[in-house]
Amino acid sequence: MARLASGSQLGSEFNDFLFAPIRQTENGMPLSVLSAMARLDVDPWQEAAELAQLPGDTAAQRLASLIAALPNGPSPHQEAGAIAARLLTLLPRVGSSRVSPRALKYGPGDTVGSRGTIYAYVVLMVILLGAQFILASGQPPVRVENVHPPASSTAFTKMSPRNSGH
Repeated sequence: MARLASGSQLGSEFNDFLFAPIRQTENGMPLSVLSAMARLDVDPWQEAAELAQLPGDTAAQRLASLIAALPNGPSPHQEAGAIAARLLTLLPRVGSSRVSPRALKYGPGDTVGSRGTIYAYVVLMVILLGAQFILASGQPPVRVENVHPPASSTAFTKMSPRNSGH
């Protein structure tokens, strides 16, 4: 299955679209766009971001083809094109203040420089641990001299039990 991103990574600009019902399932539960795309092995947030960039007709055709590809097809009362047209009204369009440029430019879960940040952190940790090792190995060993046994007040002596009956 494609890697699914959490909605919090891209914000909530696609929530109205992704959580909208497409149709009722066999057991009477609504099938959302999010669930349908996951069933089709399509990343819902990435697909929503790409649909938001497309011209209206192209987006409608693409979404209708996804809906038609669902197991058990679209709703018996509606065709895939009508469902797609209804759902696309919920999708924020490019230029809308609800769509962040980051959500459209980068894939879900991708952040600018996230791998670079991880690599920089690993390199920094290696340098710090290496420096600590070098400093520790360069110190002469600590000598312990004139170690005295503990004072007699803390030493235990063996005493015979009282009233042992002998």
